This record gives sequence, C-alpha cells and structure tokens, in this order.
Amino acid sequence: MAGSVEQAPELGTEQKKEIAQWFLSNAPAGEIQYVAKDVRSILQDDQAYEAAAASAFPEYNKARLISLKMPDGSGDVIISQFAEIDSDSYLDPRTTQVATVDHIKQACTKLRPATDEELPSSYIEAFRASLDAEICKYADETYSRGNCAVYCTRGKEVEGPGASFELTVVISADRQSPQNFCNGSWRSIWTVEFKDDLQIVDLRGKLQVDAHYFEEGNVQLDTNHECKDSTIFQSPEDSAVAVTSIIRHHETEYMGSLEISYFHLPDTTFKDLRRKLPVTRTLFPWRSASQFSLTREIAKELNLDKK
Repeated sequence: MAGSVEQAPELGTEQKKEIAQWFLSNAPAGEIQYVAKDVRSILQDDQAYEAAAASAFPEYNKARLISLKMPDGSGDVIISQFAEIDSDSYLDPRTTQVATVDHIKQACTKLRPATDEELPSSYIEAFRASLDAEICKYADETYSRGNCAVYCTRGKEVEGPGASFELTVVISADRQSPQNFCNGSWRSIWTVEFKDDLQIVDLRGKLQVDAHYFEEGNVQLDTNHECKDSTIFQSPEDSAVAVTSIIRHHETEYMGSLEISYFHLPDTTFKDLRRKLPVTRTLFPWRSASQFSLTREIAKELNLDKK
C-alpha cells in the first residue's frame, strides 16, 4: 500500500540480551541498579534480561572494584579480579576470609575461612600485611569513603629470600549522592613487583576517575592515568613505607592535575563543545561559565529561556 510504513523486525532474545548487557556494563559509577530497573522495564523480556544481568553484573562489579560489607561486620570485601577465587567467591586477605557474593543484588551472603592454599606463605604475608597497614592509613587520610586491599598475585609460595614475588594494591573510593544528581568513583591499582635478584621494587599504577552529573543534563567524566616508579628492596616495614610514599606522591600529583584541568575548563573543553557565535548572534560569556548550571542558567544567559 502506498505511503505505508514498514515495521522494523522484532528483535530476537539474543539481540535483546546483547543490548541490555551493553547498557548494564556501561552504567555510571554506582548506578547499575537504576539502569537495570529501566532496562528490565523497557525490555519486557525476563529471559533476555536475566541472561544479560548474569553476565554484566559480575564484570561491572569487578571493573568498578565495588566494596561489599561482610555479614559478620568485620569489614568490607572488594570485588576484584585479584581477589577472585571463583565466579562468586572473593578473598579478603586482611581477615583471611572468603566471601560468597550475590553479584546482581550486590551483597555478601556468607563467609568461610580461607584455606592455606588460598593464602601466601608467612614470609610473603609479612610484606603483604606491612604494606596493607600503611595503605590503610593512607586511604583513611585521603579518601572519605575509601577501601583498600593488598593481594599477593605472584609468588605466594615463596618461603624466604632468594626469589621474586608480586603484590597488588587496590584502592577504591566512591561518592554516591543521587539526591544531588551526582555520583563518582576513584579506583587505583598498583602492581608492586619485588625483584630479589636486583634488590629493586618496581611499581606500575593505573588510576581511574569516573563522575556523573545529571541535573537537567547528562555530563560524564571518565579518565585514567598510568605511571611507573621504583624503590629499593628493604625489610617488610621499610618497603611498605617507601611504596606507600610513592603511591601517595603519584595519586596526589594526578588529583592536582585534574583540579588544574577543571580550573581551565571554561577556556578549553567548554569552548570545543559549540561555536563561538551561535545562532542567537550572542557571544557566550566563557569567563563566567563555571557559575552556571547545565541548562537553566545558560539558557537565561543566552536569552533562550522562554518562561
């Protein structure tokens, strides 16, 4: 029939699953539950949603380094690839417990003691525990809602000097304030390689910051930074102090660089978002751009507010 509109073919279950999985996996920090509720409502296909959630939630939780409170109140377990025993079991090296988690509910359901095979030797534990103590002090001083953990990721069977091993430091902090239309997270992962033959400790860090501001708009920040450093191989206590000092230096430096970027935002990023002279033929007041909210104040300034 002339003028008729051809309907798009119905999506199959697998296609719906892939689309739902993409949205869940790319949810902003701390917002996957909100996204999941909307995706399920729009999808109207429980089979596709549940398949997508079963795949997306575990990867999201590990990538975001979320922290879950343990049932006995002994602390939080960080969900990360370094703590993973199996798909739903994660080691907390500080309390030497293994937590069973429900990824979709984002809750820790039960605990069990870690086995000897899941823990490092006493020699490695001395280095791990010393570094953990220093990192905890640093995280408490620096992040208002931060959690941290130190894992032995290579060489946990080493019984004494003469062999190299590797520890991984994980720091995770978030700030959830949906009532103020903003959420954000900080994640840093430090690979600390103790090279016994060279008597050197090499550090490789990956720092990530995510933020989402959604008052009358949708602005997201997703940035990361990598760095390297080294120090000398010392006793467990002295190595811990030296490594933590390096981590503190690089993270403080990176946070300072972000603050400088924000300060210059009106002169750089904002200007790249639009033409200098819009259709209103009115120059945008860049110098005072930081004073405006995303839509209301800008519309008023440009005489676009028709109310």
